[in-house]
Amino acid sequence: MRDGTVAWTEPKQDLVGAEELGMGALAGKVAIVTGSSSGIGRAIAERLAQDGATVVVNYHAHAEKAWAVAEGIHAKGGHAFVIQADMSRVADAQRLVQQTVDQFHRLDILVNNAGRFIPKKLVETTEAEFDAILALNAKGPYFAMQAAAKVLSDGGRIVNISSALTHLKFPGATAHLGSKAALEQYGKGLAQELAPRGITVNTVLPGFTDTGVLTEQYRSMGEQLSPFNRLGLPSDVADVVAFLVSEQARWLTGQVIQAGGGLVM
Repeated sequence: MRDGTVAWTEPKQDLVGAEELGMGALAGKVAIVTGSSSGIGRAIAERLAQDGATVVVNYHAHAEKAWAVAEGIHAKGGHAFVIQADMSRVADAQRLVQQTVDQFHRLDILVNNAGRFIPKKLVETTEAEFDAILALNAKGPYFAMQAAAKVLSDGGRIVNISSALTHLKFPGATAHLGSKAALEQYGKGLAQELAPRGITVNTVLPGFTDTGVLTEQYRSMGEQLSPFNRLGLPSDVADVVAFLVSEQARWLTGQVIQAGGGLVM
């Protein structure tokens, strides 16, 4: 039933005993995926739910899209929960984590996916644009990780979604590249801090991905730069994230993982 910005698509008691029933590799786990009402975030949320996790579907402004994701997960027998939060605001990022713990009494996985791409040359970027890019791509995720680090279950997982563009000679998006590169460095540092608790922190770098918003210029560029001669699919990235949050990836931390279809760097 929908209830404002926080709502169940499954009864609470359905989560209880999930591990014992052995329903999927992530059964009994609770995951937050920021910016998961569409695109790569949606694919990640759907994949983690498929693997048995109860997924918090986060959105900023597109409530109906978020509900479509949650209801789709529910229709396939999964568990989803919807929380509105503007990830460019520190208070919202912290609230997202707290509301999740209030409802489930645990948090096992945080995927920082929310972000925005503004193609703007450095000499043309205004201070307001710079602040907006850094707030959503770097500041919000930083404080989401801070809040999560205090409550994550031992053996938990944090995955940050950066961009393969940070490793390309890519002009015209300097602020964006800097903000996404910050996630890679945050991940390396936090991985060291959380390792004593068995928590891993890794960063995934998608390439040109067919989320329905790429211009023809970027579509053509992405196809030409990949040896596969195609754009990535959101599910391609989601599969990489699913591995990183699994038990099989317990020995990987502080890593920056290219998930761009072999983009020529």
